[in-house]
Amino acid sequence: MLLDFNIGLGGALLLVVVLVIASLRILREYERAVVFLLGRFWKVKGPGLIVIVPGIMQMVRVDLRVVTMDVPTQDVISHDNVSVKVNAVVYFRVVEPDRAIIQVANFLMATSELAQTTLRAVLGKHELDEMLSEREKLNLDVQKILDAQTDAWGIKVTNVEIKHVDLNDSMVRAIARQAEAERERRAKIIHAEGELQASAKLLEAAQMLAQAPQAMQLRYLQTLTQIAGDKSSTIVFPLPIELMAHLRSGAAVPGEGTRS
Repeated sequence: MLLDFNIGLGGALLLVVVLVIASLRILREYERAVVFLLGRFWKVKGPGLIVIVPGIMQMVRVDLRVVTMDVPTQDVISHDNVSVKVNAVVYFRVVEPDRAIIQVANFLMATSELAQTTLRAVLGKHELDEMLSEREKLNLDVQKILDAQTDAWGIKVTNVEIKHVDLNDSMVRAIARQAEAERERRAKIIHAEGELQASAKLLEAAQMLAQAPQAMQLRYLQTLTQIAGDKSSTIVFPLPIELMAHLRSGAAVPGEGTRS
């Protein structure tokens, strides 16, 4: 009789030890446990050592670290009807574990699907040039929309980065032609502005020389000196009318003295 009692006591103690060991859970610093008591949400526990009574309590582990999620390549039609392929990466983390488990069945899949649809919707409102040149603004727009829609799930979207905007070969060639035409347009504008400035300076110089005929003659002689240094065998240059008039008036003076 005593032996049977000892065996029963030992079995009971062994059962208690097994239940205690089975009730212990260890959560890391970045983990939380969403605990349900008889099917109803009780509290969020962790990190460290926690006790979960088997059969009465159930727990779901939730990782609080930042999740890096690749958004698969999406076919997007821009506002100017250009078909492109866009992919992105989303950074988010769980800030309220109870909502992430209770409000949505699978918050990872839900966030991924929402990121895909939001990326197509936001980029479809912009033209191709904006996709290529204003990527930071588009990243911020997608991030704000995702963050607002996942707030009910206890998720914080910290950043969204568009990685690639892929174009077909015909669009790549068209963009190259557009860039070349833009460079030619800028070159012509710069050349025209240079011509305008040069003509203004020439007009100013002509007005100054017109006020001093002696300066015009000096400039003419300087030009002759520059031409004389050339290796050409034949030099043709104009003769100023003022100089011819001066020579004619000088040659007429001796003739008048002879006739007298």
